[in-house]
Amino acid sequence: MYEKSKQLFERAQQSIPGGVNSPVRAFKSVGGTPLFMKSAKGAYMYDADGNQFIDYIASWGPMILGHAYEPVVKAIQEKALDSTSFGAPTELEIEMAELIISMVPNVDLIRMVSSGTEACMSAIRLARGYTGRNKIIKFEGNYHGHADSFLVKAGSGVATFNIQTVPGVTAGVSNDTLTAAYNDLEAVQKLAAENKNEIAAIIVEPIAGNMGCILPQPGFHEGLRKLCDEEGIVFIFDEVMTGFRLAPGGAQEKLNIKADLVTYGKVIGGGMPVGAFGGKKEIMQHIAPLGNVYQAGTLSGNPIAMIAGYTLLSELKNNPSIYQQLEEKTIYLRDGLNDVLKAWGQPYTINQFGSMISVHFSDHPVVDFETAASANNDLFKNYFHAMLKRGVYLPPSAFESWFLNNALTKEDLDKTILATKESLQEIK
Repeated sequence: MYEKSKQLFERAQQSIPGGVNSPVRAFKSVGGTPLFMKSAKGAYMYDADGNQFIDYIASWGPMILGHAYEPVVKAIQEKALDSTSFGAPTELEIEMAELIISMVPNVDLIRMVSSGTEACMSAIRLARGYTGRNKIIKFEGNYHGHADSFLVKAGSGVATFNIQTVPGVTAGVSNDTLTAAYNDLEAVQKLAAENKNEIAAIIVEPIAGNMGCILPQPGFHEGLRKLCDEEGIVFIFDEVMTGFRLAPGGAQEKLNIKADLVTYGKVIGGGMPVGAFGGKKEIMQHIAPLGNVYQAGTLSGNPIAMIAGYTLLSELKNNPSIYQQLEEKTIYLRDGLNDVLKAWGQPYTINQFGSMISVHFSDHPVVDFETAASANNDLFKNYFHAMLKRGVYLPPSAFESWFLNNALTKEDLDKTILATKESLQEIK
């Protein structure tokens, strides 16, 4: 069934570390051979063997309107004729910045980069430069990319591989990175008191997506906002996943919380490698060439990446009903899965916010990394492969959110619910 993928994986391991260019793709968490994809259209992906899958990864979020979305593909084709890169400013970069600022609350200036990791790394450097402080607070199980300071008790791929200490991250960096459990406001307040006037920033995934989909408890973000105001700490929302996925204004809009800096990726690039960080002018004006906090990138604002993102974001801005449609589809899937899992009779919990959802085989609520890690993740492995066999492609890790795309039909959702019923019967 997957013979070509097996051959390609064996070949890839001869020239690429582990045979993949991003660790979670290796299927280490769920076992088996990773599938090599050849094409995708709408809600479906097709592997090297010609198998079709209903896709719940959406390239880890960006394909919010489905794969090979025609207006984006056409815009990329046309723009490529002008050149794929200039290394000089273009009007399109201005239009992209203006579009983002028009959609997002509380962003005065924005700087384009080439990845979510780069965006988060730059936001932390800016916060340190702005405050003159060195320490940051992050949350266990929140993943902000692979920059050194973010790999302390990170989620996602690091959690998938059960890597507790990352070689190459120095003790000094680790000492400047303070961690607390997600949703534990009291622990953050304690860290702030113990490190008075030393904390530059608090960075958080407003809706966590790297230990499954995990929602903030009531008052959590409000408490963080209040603490940052009182202590002169820069409050950073990592919206690499949630930005432009949950609403035109992202999690800031949905949660009615204003961050000082916001980072973006995924949807902002329409499938191309794009990231961005932005926020209040008072802080952003410290970035070079306005200020002395240096950040640069040869391919930042690349025209192909910009036109892909601009075309997709324009569609989302002009048709905000897309978000309602996506949420309705996700709730329909959630309710269908809930019915099947309830009849199955084994412990489970489903977390869902907007078009993000995750299933945890757990007998307790999943509210942070500890509760996510204590779920029956071996059972998830069996579930993953049983679903794959039935043509449903889920994230190959219990520590990842599922992302729905708007090309999914009710028929696709019904097939997914039925596949879950059959899969659970198989693995019971």
